Amino acid sequence: MPKKILPHDAVPTLVQERLRQWGGCIRNQRLVQQMRRADLCERMGISDNTLRRLESGDSRPGIGLYFSALYVLGLLDLVVPALPPELWAPTGRSRARRQHAVAEDDDDF
Repeated sequence: MPKKILPHDAVPTLVQERLRQWGGCIRNQRLVQQMRRADLCERMGISDNTLRRLESGDSRPGIGLYFSALYVLGLLDLVVPALPPELWAPTGRSRARRQHAVAEDDDDF
C-alpha cells in the first residue's frame, strides 16, 4: 500500500513555518556541536538525503525523524516540551456506555 503523504501545499502555513524552524535548529545545532552530517545520519539510521530534507524543513520526513534528530542533539525537551498530563492523560472518568434497548421478542406470527 503506498504511503499517504500530503502535498507540500496541503500542509498548513503555520506547520510549514514550524518545520522550517525545527530544520534550521537541527542544522545549526549540528554545526555548533561540530557533528558531521554522516555522524548524525549514522546515529539516526537515516540517509544523507533524509537529513537534507529535515534540515530544510521539508514536510515529507515523519515527525518522528524530527524528534529523533532533536533528541540526538540533546534538544528535544527544549524545542518540544512535554505536554501537561491534563491534555493527554485519562481523567479517571470513564465515558458512559450507551445502553441499547433490548428488543422484545415478537412471538406473533
